[in-house]
Amino acid sequence: MRLRGIRESRNVEDRRRSGGGGPGRIGGVGLLLVLALGYFTGVDVTPLLQGATGDAPRQTTAADDHAAQFSAQVLATTEQVWAQVFRDQLGRAYQPPVLVLFAGVTQSPCGGASGATGPFYCPADQKAYLDTDFFATMARQLGAKGDFAAAYVIAHEVAHHVQNQLGILGQVNQRRQAAGEAQANALTVRLELQADCLSGVWARSVDGLLEPGDLEEALNAAKQIGDDTLQKRAGRVPQPHTFTHGTSAQRMRWFSTGYDKGSVAACDTFAARSL
Repeated sequence: MRLRGIRESRNVEDRRRSGGGGPGRIGGVGLLLVLALGYFTGVDVTPLLQGATGDAPRQTTAADDHAAQFSAQVLATTEQVWAQVFRDQLGRAYQPPVLVLFAGVTQSPCGGASGATGPFYCPADQKAYLDTDFFATMARQLGAKGDFAAAYVIAHEVAHHVQNQLGILGQVNQRRQAAGEAQANALTVRLELQADCLSGVWARSVDGLLEPGDLEEALNAAKQIGDDTLQKRAGRVPQPHTFTHGTSAQRMRWFSTGYDKGSVAACDTFAARSL
């Protein structure tokens, strides 16, 4: 991804050298763990990452600094894209989230988090949380390498903020509270696949910044974090009724849908008969 000359977002809260703070996690929206606080439930694959990031503050490195700059630049692209999409497609203003960068552990109004939980979005404070070592963890532990795979992670968390701005998170939460476990999980799958689709909308809008192989990196990342793939990697037989983010094929399909269509309307996974 060509980011030379791209500004860094000012909506970044850097806690990497302060030990992290703030009240209490809505688990790993994104990629690996669970979103709690009534919004999400999921499969804990933390054992896959044991020893990768730890559960205590850690010393930051030059790689962390590079990841922080990269994240701030990618966040800036999401701000520009979603401001335009909200204006042109939705007729309303977009209010961007804050990205919290941390090293090892931090706190949020949704609970505490460590690097092993993966990135997450907390609707309570409208902030996305990211351990800057997670990109290296993706490459080492999950086989999801490349800068655009990392950019997809950020875009996915921002997509949850887009859902929050549109009132979708609250609506899904209400429906989940009245549903049984299997139905609640199915609703969460549709929510996560919609976020993948919205990530694709962003990717289409930054197409001019892409380099050869970037889209393949994002699609591979989506493949590696499908529920079926994660459960197999954890030594389990995939159990569809426990899925909370969608299969690898579904995540790749919906990211591609967003990229191909470039439309928020095309990302209505809740109206789709087949995922």
